[in-house]
Amino acid sequence: MGQGQSGSDKEVTLQNIQELYRKFTTECPSGKMHLHEFKKIFGGNSSRTEEESAYMENVFHSFDTNKDGKIDFMEYVAAVNLVFRGKLEDKLKWSFKVYDRDRNGCLDRHEIRHVVKIIYKIKKQNNPDISESTDYICDRIFEVLDKNRDSQISLEEFMEGAKRDPWVMEQLQLDIIACKWFNQHQMKKS
Repeated sequence: MGQGQSGSDKEVTLQNIQELYRKFTTECPSGKMHLHEFKKIFGGNSSRTEEESAYMENVFHSFDTNKDGKIDFMEYVAAVNLVFRGKLEDKLKWSFKVYDRDRNGCLDRHEIRHVVKIIYKIKKQNNPDISESTDYICDRIFEVLDKNRDSQISLEEFMEGAKRDPWVMEQLQLDIIACKWFNQHQMKKS
């Protein structure tokens, strides 16, 4: 779910899908992944912070495309495909969806600050030397992305600005936990 273009050009084979299905049904015998299972699987440990838990909820809801409160196998495959083979545009659209908590199609400062704060705290745990404040990050994101200065960031502004500015792209990355888990568990051959 990093915003870079995926380097994997290999085709998804029937064998790959069968392996994903086997692992999915092992982790989720009901055939549906609920939020608590998602947090357990992707969170890695029980010492998650409140911010990490909130982040995981945002990610879960972004993958639950039919909004039934569960991730079924097709939604799961779509998520894996996005992580490993997704185009930059698709990853940015997904990121925007995670940020857009009220689903109105625009991001305000509160929505940006909410996710930036989560990402910042998780990054800070991994690198205590990070010194930028969340307010600074939010202000700079708005300065770069909000081209028409209406205090909202549209999907178009979000995508164009992230592609144009590497610093903004780095701040908007949402690949903190889930991609690591997919790499460790899903793409290994048993």
